[in-house]
Amino acid sequence: MIKSRRDFLRSLGVGTAAGAALRSPLENISGTSLFQPGRLSASDEFIRLNSNENAYGPSPRVASAIRSAIDMVNRYPFMKYEEVTERIASFHGVKPEQVLFACGSTEILRVAACAFLGSGKKLIQGLPTFESVEHYAKAVGSEVVSVPLDRSFAHDLGRMLSHVDASTGLVYVCNPNNPTGSLTPRNDIENFISRLPANTKVLVDEAYHHYVIPTGMYSSFIDNPLGDERVIVTRTFSKIYGLAGLRLGYAVASPDVIEKIRQFATEDSLNAIVAEVVGVALNDAAAVRESVRRNRNDCQEFFNRAMTRNLKPIDSHANFVMMNIQHPAAEVIEHFRKHKVLIGRLFPPMDNYIRVSLGTPDEMQAFWRTWDLLPWSNKLMHH
Repeated sequence: MIKSRRDFLRSLGVGTAAGAALRSPLENISGTSLFQPGRLSASDEFIRLNSNENAYGPSPRVASAIRSAIDMVNRYPFMKYEEVTERIASFHGVKPEQVLFACGSTEILRVAACAFLGSGKKLIQGLPTFESVEHYAKAVGSEVVSVPLDRSFAHDLGRMLSHVDASTGLVYVCNPNNPTGSLTPRNDIENFISRLPANTKVLVDEAYHHYVIPTGMYSSFIDNPLGDERVIVTRTFSKIYGLAGLRLGYAVASPDVIEKIRQFATEDSLNAIVAEVVGVALNDAAAVRESVRRNRNDCQEFFNRAMTRNLKPIDSHANFVMMNIQHPAAEVIEHFRKHKVLIGRLFPPMDNYIRVSLGTPDEMQAFWRTWDLLPWSNKLMHH
């Protein structure tokens, strides 16, 4: 039981003395480290490579803002709602009435399903993709049409379009796609949107946007808006900003669409700590660049190690990698679990693929050590 503020701070890994509170485990001497990764030595701890989290946590500046916000947790952050909305809007150069924040971008998927789907309506999505919107669609009585990705693991927009009719309330495009880490070309998405019925909304999920290396093939629908009122774009603070546990995501769309989805949003969903952190995170551009650089290096190292084992991962534009292991993934997931390493769940129909979130170097060493314990892994290497 936490009996005092001191115990509460200690439970967060924050020092008890004032000086120590300023030099918590959130930072190291170089000033570049982030939240202390989970220790690998504890026998009861799992290495978590299963949820596409930022293994390094938030930047030192954001971590400091989190510590400073602890004194606010006994208060409702009602007075911060407008400020948070305006900060996000200002960052993207849009009007505040074009922004709705929520308890993670997953809640945006829920409210979009509530607003634009229901009995007699249809959701169209790729397969496999992030499943939350499908769950919400079914919960409100919608039909769900899942169209397999194409050979390059992009959304097969041509086949998706063939399923569109007057009942199609929402199309979901996760780009980069989770779990494959693959991209669907911007031009193809634009062409697809131009051919949709006037009442069909398109939700473009840009949770992993920051990890994409700039290319003519990809462009954000927030940074380069289409000017089409059917488009809803979601972003999250859970990935590049390392704030998955603080639950903040948002949508950018037309004011009319925002008003439609707002009526289904959870009231009072903003927490006091994240309210104090939004502006710091958005303005810490150097930390975002550093996080992108580190992810690129970690991804390259993963590919190098995979290739030496005769594995060929899907080209990743995110902070996770999916690869064909030529064996039933369910067995391999269980093998890793037995060795205290959690990797991504099963993603039918890609039943011979595993999804691995990129962890710290120590965590990835543990991943490959565990991989090499598979009885057939040597056969792959010498195939």
